[in-house]
Amino acid sequence: MTMRAAEAATFADLALPDAMRAAIGRELESLPDPSADIDRASARCHQVFAMLPLDLLRSVLDFGRHNDAPGVALVRNLPVDARTGPTPLDGGPGRGKSGFVSEGVLLGLSGLLGEPLGVLTEKAGRLIHDVVPVAGGERTQTNQSSAVFLNFHSDITYDPTGRYDRANPDFLVLNCLRGDPAGEAVTYYADARDICGELPSDALEILRGPHFRLNAPGSYTRSVAGGSEVLSEPVPILSGGGTHPEIAVSANGVHALNRDAGAAFERLQETCRSVAHEVRLEPGQALLVNNRKGVHARSRFAARHDGRDRWLQRTYVRRSLWDIRYRVTPQDHRVHF
Repeated sequence: MTMRAAEAATFADLALPDAMRAAIGRELESLPDPSADIDRASARCHQVFAMLPLDLLRSVLDFGRHNDAPGVALVRNLPVDARTGPTPLDGGPGRGKSGFVSEGVLLGLSGLLGEPLGVLTEKAGRLIHDVVPVAGGERTQTNQSSAVFLNFHSDITYDPTGRYDRANPDFLVLNCLRGDPAGEAVTYYADARDICGELPSDALEILRGPHFRLNAPGSYTRSVAGGSEVLSEPVPILSGGGTHPEIAVSANGVHALNRDAGAAFERLQETCRSVAHEVRLEPGQALLVNNRKGVHARSRFAARHDGRDRWLQRTYVRRSLWDIRYRVTPQDHRVHF
């Protein structure tokens, strides 16, 4: 892991003691398939992760609950499955894993931050997302890609209200099962506090105005709109007070409504690159990402689609599901339209 020009206060680096990693791993070895009863599995994983040393447990809890906490945290020395099996080729769940340790780690960390949720148009509503390169999606601005730089973005959610930054996850948790063989893949995180500290005042003023329309996520436009753009109502990119700004950027395209807005958005992207933290995720590591305090990106990397490619598992997490209850499906109170 390396960090660039960003302030250390916006990045946290946490590690489990060896004995605790082993103890949690033993507890998770007997975890049944979480998809059979996700609420029971989440409760069990929460129980297991309550074993963390108090200071480490507090650090993760504080990451999720305090406004001035870092926007991204690396958690190292996590337990892993005895056998991972081949990286899935289709973006779906893997086959051949020896158990559900990685899923338990993901749910345990997610439960300390809030409530995992699914979205029907993202990974078919599954709560645990397998993020892998998929043949045919190499050059898309989606998690299927590998051959392009995945632009700095927030994970947003299409919403019929026209605002894609309201029902989106508050946090992402990314757990690494397998790194890319060549070690090329880099995950970046640019904190809005660092971004605002570098941008000139005229660009900040424009970015805080409703001069942009966000395109819906690629998974939505692909599955629902036949690949056509589905744009939000005009929105600002930056919002909130100067001390605790929020940022929302679509990976699948941002339409600036005038020339000045376009120039300000280009300046924003350049600034993201200059202040970003860089992480090369490895097995036994997870990244906690605040999806409102900052934006994330990923470098290009070689994908061979041979079962040995990079493999992350991801959750979407909300502090509360109450304020998006209008989106809940009749079949599952954690899965939303």
